[in-house]
Amino acid sequence: MEHTTVSDIVNAAGGKLLCGDPERPVLDIAIDSRKVKEGDLYVPIVGERVDGHQFIDQAFRNGAAAVLTSRRQTMDSADAWIQVEDTRDALQAIGAWYRDRLEIPIIGITGSVGKTTTREMIGTALSAGYRVYKTPGNSNSQVGVPITISEISRADQIGVIELGMSEPGEMHRIAMVAKVNQAVITNIGVAHIEQLGSQENILREKLHILDGMKPEGILYVNGDDPLLCQVNPGTGIRKITYGLGEGCDYQAIEVKGDGGRPSFTALCRKTGQRIPVRLNVYGNHMISNAMAALAVAAENGVPMEEGAAALQSFSGLKGRQQIWHEGGVTIIDDSYNASPVSMKAGIQVLQDMETRGRRIAVLADMKELGPEEKEFHRQVGRYIADSRTDLVLLFGPLSREIQEGIQESQKEGRSSQIECMWCSNKEELGSRLRSVVKKGDSVLFKGSNSMGLGEIAADLIKELGREETDGEVCRRDY
Repeated sequence: MEHTTVSDIVNAAGGKLLCGDPERPVLDIAIDSRKVKEGDLYVPIVGERVDGHQFIDQAFRNGAAAVLTSRRQTMDSADAWIQVEDTRDALQAIGAWYRDRLEIPIIGITGSVGKTTTREMIGTALSAGYRVYKTPGNSNSQVGVPITISEISRADQIGVIELGMSEPGEMHRIAMVAKVNQAVITNIGVAHIEQLGSQENILREKLHILDGMKPEGILYVNGDDPLLCQVNPGTGIRKITYGLGEGCDYQAIEVKGDGGRPSFTALCRKTGQRIPVRLNVYGNHMISNAMAALAVAAENGVPMEEGAAALQSFSGLKGRQQIWHEGGVTIIDDSYNASPVSMKAGIQVLQDMETRGRRIAVLADMKELGPEEKEFHRQVGRYIADSRTDLVLLFGPLSREIQEGIQESQKEGRSSQIECMWCSNKEELGSRLRSVVKKGDSVLFKGSNSMGLGEIAADLIKELGREETDGEVCRRDY
């Protein structure tokens, strides 16, 4: 936070300064007392299991300039204590206040799948013409967004902020903090359908990203998504479509593959300009993300050819289709999260991978899919049955439905025989995997983050690395 004092925080939060120096500078915001630095504002969040108020003393010991509190507590008059009704609401009010001080345009990113990757690709394309501030990590929640906004500096020229939601009303609250100038919606899938009930409800919630949008804003939507292509954003907001389908304002044409890495021509329908693009990440599903990035960059004055050149440097994110080569085995670590759409995309990447050995899919449960969760898993199984996958290792109770889907297709004679193994725990999964993997194989890891497949992938990478006879470790991240 730049040029901010305790007094500013009191006014922004609608709070009351109980004690302390109102003119003391506040440099940053922290919600973890262990990570508080000198000059930070500590915001104790009241969670289901832990109340951050328990750690206020530790925050002050670590150098906090001030703390918010919604509890009556014993306090040292030398410290700055700010009384508020609700610390989470106060944090959002502070974020909104700080946003109003910023003059730079902010692009907000949301969607069911691909938010983070699209955010990073947009930031990469924009970096050809701007100093870009991007959401760090996954700080896209009611707590994360106001902190993200508060970290934007006067040196930044444009912001790219991810906005996530999992329950009704959440998008409105964070949108009123971010007050984006432009918004990107990547797709409408079934992630969080358990809480929201239907894809139509998910769409309605996602569209709340427009709440608080500045005048003459822009909404970018995936023109290949059947729900998004019908959206009318309302008066004063311009809609721009991107994708692979005919009629998209920014369209990918002449798509080709290069060992799984796509190349294509980006067409701007308005100008007729055509720019060749080659990506350094795997999977055709990355094309839509790239087209979103090129559309946003072009609409903000970055020539498409410069945005395309910048995108060649994008090599992916941790746990999202990172490619490792260890001990003669190719490992695709896509374990960060999973939905039916992204699970199928991961299988497609595995299928397109050039390999001398077998294609092995290590899959775990997909979470928060609601009452149709079993059917969604069976659909993935049927998709796998029609792919070139040789072996499937499964973990988690819902993953049994993937096996059911594979077996259904095989009984109907619509697919070749795929070996399938279900494991009751991660230890069994790791043991079986180590026993079957051979030199030349390609292995995909995909499942919801809570299933912990990233740990299995990391263990396999380490073990294969130790087996390298020349001691060299070869790593490539895409």
